Amino acid sequence: MILLSGFSGRHRCPLYSKAYIFFSSPIPKELVSYIKNDSSVIPRIGALREMNLEFFTIDMQGFVTDHDSALNDLYGPSEQNSKTFNDTINTMATRIATTFASLKEFPCVRYRAPKGDASATTKFDMVPKWLATAVWDIVSKYKSTIPEFPQKETCELLIVDRPIDQIAPVIHEWTYDAMCHDLLEMDGTKYIYEVSKAGSEPEQKEAVLEDHDPLWLELRHAHIADASERLYEKMNNFVSKNKAAQLHSRDGGEISTRDLQKIVQALPQYSDQVEKLTLHIEIAGKINRFIREYGLRDIGQLEQDLVFGDAGAKEVISILRSKQDMSPENKLRLLIIYAIVYPEKFEGDKGEKLMQLAKLPHDDMDVIKCLRYLEGVDTKKSSRTGTFSLKFDAQKKKNAARVEKQDGEETWALSRFFPLIEELIEKLSKGELPLKEYPSMGEPSSGPQGATQTASTAGPPQNPQPMSMRSRRTPQWAKSRTSGDSQSSDSSVLRHSSGEFKRLGNRIFVFMIGGATRSELRTVHKLTMKMKREIVLGSSSIDDPPQFISVKTRSVLRVPIFFFINSFPLDC
Repeated sequence: MILLSGFSGRHRCPLYSKAYIFFSSPIPKELVSYIKNDSSVIPRIGALREMNLEFFTIDMQGFVTDHDSALNDLYGPSEQNSKTFNDTINTMATRIATTFASLKEFPCVRYRAPKGDASATTKFDMVPKWLATAVWDIVSKYKSTIPEFPQKETCELLIVDRPIDQIAPVIHEWTYDAMCHDLLEMDGTKYIYEVSKAGSEPEQKEAVLEDHDPLWLELRHAHIADASERLYEKMNNFVSKNKAAQLHSRDGGEISTRDLQKIVQALPQYSDQVEKLTLHIEIAGKINRFIREYGLRDIGQLEQDLVFGDAGAKEVISILRSKQDMSPENKLRLLIIYAIVYPEKFEGDKGEKLMQLAKLPHDDMDVIKCLRYLEGVDTKKSSRTGTFSLKFDAQKKKNAARVEKQDGEETWALSRFFPLIEELIEKLSKGELPLKEYPSMGEPSSGPQGATQTASTAGPPQNPQPMSMRSRRTPQWAKSRTSGDSQSSDSSVLRHSSGEFKRLGNRIFVFMIGGATRSELRTVHKLTMKMKREIVLGSSSIDDPPQFISVKTRSVLRVPIFFFINSFPLDC
C-alpha cells in the first residue's frame, strides 16, 4: 500500500520514477491483480519478481528456517495452542519449499515414519510426516507456477526430527568450529576480542567467523589439536620468511600474539594476513586454556566411552567424585548421555542419587526426564532394541549408542562420535534406507546414482560388525594429522560443489526439525567430499550445547512431565 500510494495519481510529482520490486516468497494473486489495476503504477515498474528467499543460509551447505522455538512449539503438550502448532508447520514448510524453488529442484520427499500402531501414535510423533506433507503440497504446485521448474524429481529430501538423536546436541564436539561456539561467548558468528596498541588502551574489535575468511574455511572442521598445530606452523613460516618480522619476535623464541600485533604495525602490507592469523591464534589459545581448566579431555573421553559402550556406572561415579570442580553444565551433559545409554540407571530413586552425587538441582533432573520421554518409547527396551533401526544395531555391544565405523579412516582421539544423520545419509545415497521406516511422498523415482529406490528394491540396512575401541585407544588425546576429520581442503572443494558434484549425483537435502548441531553441519561437508555428492543440511535452527540445554530443554520443561508419561507405555 505504501508503494502504491507513492505512485498514486493524487501526487502531481510521484515520489519515485521507477520501482524495482522483489518478493522473498510467492506473490499472492490478489496482490498482483491489485497492482495491475492501478494504471499510474504499471508504467513505472522496472521489475517485479519472486526471489523465493525465505530461508536463511548458515554456510554454503546449511540453512535454517529461523524457528528457534520449534522444539517447544511442535513437541509441547496436546493442550498447546493448535494455531501455533499449525502456523509453525506451515511457515517452516513454506521456507523449506522456497529453498527448492530458488535452486529449481523438485525433491523426492521422505520422512521419519511414526512409531508403533496408529492408535497409539501421539501428535508430536507425527510432526515429520505432517511437515513432509506440507512441503510436498507446496513444491508440487511449483511445477505449474514457476517457469522452468522441473516436472520430475531431481533431488532427495529427508525430513527427521531431534528425538532421533539426543546425544548430538549435548556431547562435546572437538572440531574448531564446534568448540568456538561451545566454549566462547559468541553472538552467532561474531567474536569480540581485544587488540593492544602501544601507548593506548586495548581496543575491542569484532570478527565474523564465516566463509569469507580463508583461515576459518581451512580450520573449521579440523580437530582443535590439528587446528592449533597448523596455526603455529603458519605463524612460524611467516616469521621465517620475513626478516622484519624476525626483529619483532622474542629472540627466536616462541612468538606471542603481542609480537604478531607489533609485526602488523611494522609490516602494514601484510596487515590483513597477520591480523587474521593473530585472531585465530588467540581463539585457539583461549579454547586450549578452557580445555585444560575445565578438564575437558577426561570428560570428553568418558562421553565417548559411554556412547560406544566402553564405560558405565563405575566410571561416571568416579569422575563425579574426583572432579568436584566440574561445571554444572558439564555434569548435566554427561548425565544426559549416561541416561540415554543406560536408562535403567535412572529408574526409581537411582537418578536422584546420581543428581545428589553431582550436586545438581531437581530442575536438571527434569531436563533428563523430558529428553528421555521425548523419545516416546519404552525406556527399558530402548537401550536393547532402539527406537530406530539405525540407532542400535542388533549385533551391537550391550548399552552402546553407536557402533564403531569400519571405514578404515584414521581418526583423532575424542572424535569417535558421529551423529546419526551420517548413517542415514550414507544409506539414503546407497538406496538402502528402508521405505517402511522412511516413507516417500508420492512415487519415488528410480534412475542413476543418487536416485531414490522404489519400494520393491528397498532392503534392510546391513549391520556392521561391532568392534571394541579398546584395541584402538591410544594414550594420546590426539593422533597424527592423517585424521579423516582434518579436512584442510574443504574450502577449495566446496567452492565448486554445486557444479562438479551435481554431475556425479543428485543433491541430498536433510532437514532436522527441532534444531541441528555443529557436528551435523560438519557431517554434510565431510560426506559431500567422501561421496562426491552435494549434501545440504536444513533445520529450524542451529543450536550449540549451552543454548540447547539452557533454552531448548528448559522451555520444553513447561510441558508437564505427566504428559510424556501418560502418552507412552513406559515400563518403569
